[in-house]
Amino acid sequence: MRMLLLALALLGAATGAHAQDRRPVVYVAPIEGIIDLGLAPFVQRVLDEAAAAGAAAVVLEVNTFGGRVDAAVQIRDALLNAGVPTVAYVNRRAISAGALISLAAQHLVMAPGATIGAAAPVQAGGGEAQPVSEKTVSYVRKEFRATAESRKRPALIAEAMVDADVAIRGVIEKGKLLTLTTDEALKHKVAEFRADTLQAALERVGIKDAELRRVSPNWAENVVRFLTHPVLSSLLVTIGMLGIIIELRTPGFGVAGAIGVGALAAFFWGHWLVQLAGWGELLLAVGGVALLLLEFFVIPGFGFAGILGIVALLAALVLSVVGSGATPEFFMLAAGRMLLALLVALGASLLLLRFMPRTPFGRRLILDTGLAPDAEEDLRWLGKRGRATTPLRPAGIADIDGERVDVVSDGELIEPGAPVEVTRVDGNRIVVRQTTHTNEKEDA
Repeated sequence: MRMLLLALALLGAATGAHAQDRRPVVYVAPIEGIIDLGLAPFVQRVLDEAAAAGAAAVVLEVNTFGGRVDAAVQIRDALLNAGVPTVAYVNRRAISAGALISLAAQHLVMAPGATIGAAAPVQAGGGEAQPVSEKTVSYVRKEFRATAESRKRPALIAEAMVDADVAIRGVIEKGKLLTLTTDEALKHKVAEFRADTLQAALERVGIKDAELRRVSPNWAENVVRFLTHPVLSSLLVTIGMLGIIIELRTPGFGVAGAIGVGALAAFFWGHWLVQLAGWGELLLAVGGVALLLLEFFVIPGFGFAGILGIVALLAALVLSVVGSGATPEFFMLAAGRMLLALLVALGASLLLLRFMPRTPFGRRLILDTGLAPDAEEDLRWLGKRGRATTPLRPAGIADIDGERVDVVSDGELIEPGAPVEVTRVDGNRIVVRQTTHTNEKEDA
């Protein structure tokens, strides 16, 4: 029995020594560059991994001039609900959206010479940033206040970072936006400690000799951030719509349609992963495309179905780039961006369909889908005249010598009833142009 007790005592001592030797694990995630919606899933992943691993803390190393409000709100919510202690180490700046993220961390430590604040919301895009409405300022101000209150930080100081109308005696006068240096943040109890290094910051919050596990966005998260960048997302919409418009106005399904569908798929996939686009947006987009197909191939002319299809598609695109915390100004900016992308695609398609069919490459890309067995027989239509029986945009049907013939215009829109002449035969594609009169047989 004595031997058993001695063995148990030695085992307990060894286990205790091993537990004491084990270093605390700390996950370190960079918050740098533009705060965008692709950053939110990365932060959430780091928090989940750290909690599952029993980490001592997650450190967000902040150095950013800000970014999207809705992205910052998502990260803020993740930090407030985190199942692991969080530390924001501001090195060197936490401006605008970066300030909200830093205030949401459980501990806020700043490096010497760092700054935090200047969080007034602005409407960016197309040149110099513009001020937003009071409604938007009020919303962002209260987000800052609620975040500061939840972390026991001065709420009025947080509001003064957002709204220049907030005045605090001895801190900031009315009409000025608040930005704090490290010393000022410590003085006003916004930050808890000053630290020259990350290790020193951890020691100040009570975590010594920690094992640092630096985490960076993986390739998938980088791809998502790339696809959801405002410039690239607008370009994807333009390319997607350009490909689809060209495909709708040419027979068959070819390179243009594949590129268009691929671009729109990349757009919606990226925004799906950051939880902006959902089933509602996808169904709206599919419905819009279906209405456009109906308008082009079933209903003559362009009317209600076409307009409704454009509106549905535009609504799907806009809703896919705005988040839950989006301001009215950002919603209007997103709508303008998507509308501009559609107009650019429409203009580019008109130019391409006008000039590309006249080039060898354009004929192969748009018109040529391979020679049919009766391609030589189609040569009999060369030089013949008739009338368009459906709109040619550019594909449609013409009545030539009393026969219904599938034809393609030379890149221009030809209305039903207009006289046409066959100018060339490309493979099994009969190309026509509008003329001022038809053949003698029809005129008689």
